Amino acid sequence: MGSANSAVRPTCWAVIFLSILVLAIAACSKEGKESDLASPAGIATSQENIQPENVTPPVIPAKEQQVNYIETGDLREIKKHGTIRFVNLTGASENMLPRDSVVSLRHFELANKLADKLKLEAKWIKAETPDDAIKMLLAGEADIIAYDLTVTDSREEQIDFSVPIRQARRQLVTGASGPDITEPSKLNNVELIVPKGSANVETAQQLIAEFPDANLSMREYKIHGNRDGLVDKMNEENNWVAVLEDYSAQDLRNYRDDLRLGAYVSEPQNIAWGMRKTSRRLQSTVDNFLTRNLVKAQEERITDWKGIKKSGVIRLLTYNGPTTYFLWKGLLMGFDYDLAKAFADKHKLQLQVIVVPYEENLADWLRAGRGDFAGAEMNITSAVEKQGMVFTKPVVESTEQVVSGRGTPPIKQIQDLNGRKLTLRAYSSFIETAKTLQNAGIDVDIRVAPPDISQSQIFSMIAEGLVDATIAHSGRAKIEASVQPNLVLGTVLGDPTPEGWLVLRQNWHLLQNLNKFLTSYRKTDKYKKQYAAYFEPNKRFMQRVSTRVIPGENLSPYDDLVKESAFKYDFDWRMIVAQMWQESNFNPKAVSPVGAQGLMQVMPATAEEMGFPPPLFEPERGIKAGVKYMDWVRDRFNPALPTVNKLWFTLASYNAGYGHLLDAQRLAEQLGLDPNVWFDNVEVAMLKLAQPQYFKRARYGYVRGSEPVQYVRNISNLYKAYVEMMSDDVSMRPSTQQTPDRFCSPSNTPEGMIVQVSPPPSQ
Repeated sequence: MGSANSAVRPTCWAVIFLSILVLAIAACSKEGKESDLASPAGIATSQENIQPENVTPPVIPAKEQQVNYIETGDLREIKKHGTIRFVNLTGASENMLPRDSVVSLRHFELANKLADKLKLEAKWIKAETPDDAIKMLLAGEADIIAYDLTVTDSREEQIDFSVPIRQARRQLVTGASGPDITEPSKLNNVELIVPKGSANVETAQQLIAEFPDANLSMREYKIHGNRDGLVDKMNEENNWVAVLEDYSAQDLRNYRDDLRLGAYVSEPQNIAWGMRKTSRRLQSTVDNFLTRNLVKAQEERITDWKGIKKSGVIRLLTYNGPTTYFLWKGLLMGFDYDLAKAFADKHKLQLQVIVVPYEENLADWLRAGRGDFAGAEMNITSAVEKQGMVFTKPVVESTEQVVSGRGTPPIKQIQDLNGRKLTLRAYSSFIETAKTLQNAGIDVDIRVAPPDISQSQIFSMIAEGLVDATIAHSGRAKIEASVQPNLVLGTVLGDPTPEGWLVLRQNWHLLQNLNKFLTSYRKTDKYKKQYAAYFEPNKRFMQRVSTRVIPGENLSPYDDLVKESAFKYDFDWRMIVAQMWQESNFNPKAVSPVGAQGLMQVMPATAEEMGFPPPLFEPERGIKAGVKYMDWVRDRFNPALPTVNKLWFTLASYNAGYGHLLDAQRLAEQLGLDPNVWFDNVEVAMLKLAQPQYFKRARYGYVRGSEPVQYVRNISNLYKAYVEMMSDDVSMRPSTQQTPDRFCSPSNTPEGMIVQVSPPPSQ
């Protein structure tokens, strides 16, 4: 095999060049579509359309969602189809990380819960503007507009509205150096930017009419899904002022400090869902459902169980981080979040998650009444009792472990810490552990990191050789070491220590209920699966990238199925096989700890959005769902992107979620890197999104960036091996586009990564 392999290598780059031609065709195959997520330049005036710089093809609702029937009847007629169709401006994917809202009030969860109550399958359709959503509703292409739709007189003539979900006022918003927006009368020579097709257009027109001498003009902006692009543009154009709903403006303000909120320019208006006037029974059903399930977010309060039950809301204080609370593939996750959600559901409460800034202490927020209980990897100690707080029974037990870098002597036993420097997370119990080591005679230098430095950032600093070592919870350390090969796990420090949630001492009834829940829940299989999801390394990322390829034989048992789907969506089938190996090791029954299924490890909610309700264990179904989702993600990127980089972006989005990729592109540009190149550019920014100083200003928050980075590198290296050994016998066509000048250089191969091309061992 060695000689055969050597014979192939002189032609390696020629074959790769040919492969790139195929990929180039794939990027050019979808033409004539408009943007569904406009770039910052994607703006239209009321008089003319301005061609956007970054346009992406839209999702064609009925076709994409496989709900291409027309139905204008009421609930009885809707039920005959077995589905209920929801339309909004984001599809099923949420468009931000909730930082201080009642999580279950997101339209996606509410609507899916309604569908379950009606025993119907929920289908999600994406519209470009609110006006487009109304047109789809009236045409019978959708049944409910599940979106923050402003109730106006003109809209009430067309459709019926549900009971109000909330009230909102419109507010002036501008960049850090924008014009004076404290009063509408102070606006002068300003362009008013409004979401395209929204009720805000009318507000802007009223301002222009009210102040005729102020030289005001208006532009409509396809703002949905790209509010960060709007803020970036406002900071470039000093005369831009956006007219947004107050809750939307505050959402932006929660994680960005480069914008200013100004005067309100409307009276409070109702925000509701929309239905056809011919759907009176549906409207009554929706109204009753929303009345039972809508609960307002709570202000600061200190109350025990009785007050919590009366309000219907329980508030969790936590950090945005890898084991607490984060957004992954459009789903809210986190060990503390999952357990808190299970507790809230058990007692029929709405869970409100309040993200505390990394530089602040959870205990301080709890004492101020900003939450009812707090949790984020907190070791149970008696020190909090002096501050009027108590811990619950353990949420989990965790061992503390030393972590160092590959370029330094390993720390295999406690004595190896002599002369070493430990950099520790601020406010963590690891500081006390290190001091105990010092008191025991270990000559270790203790350094406490600034409060805004996360544990993830400390891990990265060790991997880069910037600091010596740290102490972390063993589960967290194992996960990080699985995706950062330069981290070395060292000695374990003592026995497992319990971690718990924090409660005010006077809230004894809440404490009692939390303890009762934790005692019983920890005995369930569900708890064991959740523990594995967050504290046990993903074996797919620990393994070396290796596969056995015999020239002339199949790459996988599913090559024919892959070729069929790859040809349909213009992907190189060998790349899909490489991805399938990374996702499931060709196991069609694979289920990830967080619930992804099948050969392509598609999340159930994503599969439903693509028209493939789970389960996805049948190979053909799993492959079709995964490849269709790959195509859907790829279509959201700028068509002008270099073909190969668009492929890497698509893979990263498939792994981590499209929103995190948008955050990484935006951060790359801020760092002076190329936002249109993955390797050594956007991947660098993706890694930084695990650090608080970056993710706290990102719309989608924390992401364990090392996973999508490793994911793309694994697949790219395996794909190159497949290209060397297997010709593309499916989609060879002449190229119509200039070939990109960059593929994936050998220098991009991470240390310790191999591609094994050899026959299977003899049995």
